This record gives sequence, C-alpha cells and structure tokens, in this order.
Amino acid sequence: MNEKEFFYRVLGLSEPWQVEHVKLDLAGKKVEVRVAVKAGTKWAEDGKLLPIAGYEERSWRHLDTMQLETIITAKVPRVTWIEEGEEGVKKSTKMVQVPWAESGSRWTLAFEAFSIQVLSACGSTNEAAEWLRLDWRAVDRIMARAVERGLIRRELEEIPYLGIDEKSFRKGHRYGSLLNDLGEGRVLEVVENRTTEAAVTALRTLPPEVLETIQAVAMDMSAAFASAVRKTCPQAEIVYDKYHVSALLGQAVDEVRREEHARLMARGDTTLKGTRFDWLFQPENLTDDRLLSFQQLVERDLKTAKAWHHKTLFSEFWKQPCVNTAKRFFDQWYKRAVRSKIKPVVAVAKTLQRHLLGLLAYIKHRITNALSESLNSRIQTLKNNARGFHRFDSFRTRILFFLGGLELQPR
Repeated sequence: MNEKEFFYRVLGLSEPWQVEHVKLDLAGKKVEVRVAVKAGTKWAEDGKLLPIAGYEERSWRHLDTMQLETIITAKVPRVTWIEEGEEGVKKSTKMVQVPWAESGSRWTLAFEAFSIQVLSACGSTNEAAEWLRLDWRAVDRIMARAVERGLIRRELEEIPYLGIDEKSFRKGHRYGSLLNDLGEGRVLEVVENRTTEAAVTALRTLPPEVLETIQAVAMDMSAAFASAVRKTCPQAEIVYDKYHVSALLGQAVDEVRREEHARLMARGDTTLKGTRFDWLFQPENLTDDRLLSFQQLVERDLKTAKAWHHKTLFSEFWKQPCVNTAKRFFDQWYKRAVRSKIKPVVAVAKTLQRHLLGLLAYIKHRITNALSESLNSRIQTLKNNARGFHRFDSFRTRILFFLGGLELQPR
C-alpha cells in the first residue's frame, strides 16, 4: 500500500474523490495530503447531475500522522444549482460538502472529535490548546461549533422544575442569567445581563410546548426573574430559594452582632469578639469547645442572641407538612419577629411577608436553587482556569460546553 492509498482509506474517501499527492516535510514536521475530484466529474446530488462551475482552495487540520501535523488540502468544486419558482428559473452556485469535514470548518471531523475529547479531559482550554498545538482562537471556535451542534440536536420534552440564577463573568458588575434544568442537573441557556428581558430571552429558547410543562421555577427574590416567569410561563409557580432566605436572616444577625459588639467594646467588654462565624454556622457544625462557649453566649441577655433565635426558629418553616400549617407557622413567627423591635430582623421579616407566596410554594414543590449554586461553583472554576473572560460569548460557550449536557461530537 502506497501513501496515496493509505490516506485514501484513512480519510474514508470514495468516488469521485482521489488523493493526488502526499507532500512530506520532515524538517517542518508536517505532511500535506492533496485531495481532488477526478477530471470531468459531474456532481450527483438529490438525484441530479450538477455541472461544476469552478473550484475553491480549502485546507483542514487532520489528526497527526506519526507525530507529524497533517493538513488536508483540496480544490472544492462549486456546482451550478438551478431552482424553479414562481419568479422563474434561478441559477446559483454552491460549494459541495466534503466527506471529511463539516461545512464551514477548518478541521476534519476526526480532528474536531479528538479536540472535544481533549477539551473535556483538560483542566483548562490553555492546557488543551497546548496539547492540540492550536491557538486560543481556534480552540474557542471548536468549542463554539460543538455547542452549536449540541443545541441543534438537543431534544427537550417535559421540564417540570427550572432554576434561574445570576453569575458575574467579569469585573464591573457584568452578569449573565443562567437557566438551569433542576431535574437533569444541566445549564439550558446563558444570557448576558440579569434583567427581565435577559431572563425572558433565556426562557424563550425553550420550545412553547416545553414552557407549558414547567410547574415551578426556583430563584432568589429577584423581581426581574419573577417578572420574566410570569410573562413566559404564567402557569409556573415562583419558588423563592430557602438558602437565599437563610442568607438574609444570617445577614440580619450579623448586622445586629456588629452593632452590639461595637457598643460592648466601647465599655471594654469583649464578649462578642471572634464570634462572627459562630452565629452563622449551625450549632451541630461547631467543635465541642466552640459549642460550649456558644451555648453560654446564647443564654446571655444579648440582642444578638435574640436575633439568632428568630433566625433559628424560622428554619422550622421549611419542615412544615402542608401549606396551611406553613402559613400559620409564618404568621406566628412574623408577629414575634416584629414585636422584637430588632430593626434588621424586622426588615427581613417584612421582606419575607411580601414574598410569602413564593415561600409557601416551596412547601408544595420542595425545590431549591442548590443545584444552581453547585453549577455556579463549577462555573467559577471555569472562570479561574480561563483567567477571566473578556467576551460574554466565550463565557456562554464554556458553560454550555462543560455543563450543558449536550451531544458535542460531530457525527
């Protein structure tokens, strides 16, 4: 078998394609394979024989051959295409599809498939680019093509539960809105900004029949996200994330602690010094020594301890067996919180009352944005590995490539 026949078989060629010649450059560690169609060929497509109107020079990177960078070059035929319509006969030309690469690609199918495997396995795109001997622009384009391919192939049916969250992609308050499938643990779409319009755009990437299957959407208390859900899938209930609520209550306790600590320190009292995280953690997560000293703090007549009691008591809300008992529990908790006259606690209580329907919806659906937070953590790793993103398109591509659950490989 000579080198022409070898590459003819390796590339899976058939008539009318043929390997014209193979050029070996050992000094440059390259091999060029020249492919062409036989002279006098008429192109068969859709049951028609189309005349060749001309040729265009193209090249593609292929898998290495014996550690030599392999380039496929070809003069690709342009054929005359005749269309008959109401306006009469219309002639145009188009480039034929080569069998070793997808349309518009600078890489063969085999090289793209290998590149996707390398990108998926590597910790960063820079590392993958080094292995593949490509610059970052080429790697970015291969990833973008893979994501485009995956989104076209993606088949969505019922999605009962969604999560909407935000994630910064660069400094200067530049954010993206993420639409997550809570059941499948994947990112469905990423849209620039965190406005109502951005969230609506993300939701409308789902087919109308899929939007109709959504039962509930988990989110923080963002008016923009809530408005987007009401516009696009009004049958879906808005579920406010319980971890976001816990964070609000934790911030209230910390605000009380800071104020009280400053007041005590002015008198030389160091009671609250170094206790910040004790009030934020669950008691069961404290060491034995810390737990003992914390219990002594809780028993003291401290304003911080009273705020902490309100925070801790509210955690029972999420355990209520039905909406009615949850509503009764909230009403009692709210009255106590307001009567405490602890300003940060009262402020959070009033915020929760305004969003009560979304809190009660949790009791029905039991969904949270915990998955979204987990995905955000993985997105942060992508950001760190990329050393930040200058363009939103690159940010979106990375997320959907690694976290979209898409079928990325060329067929």
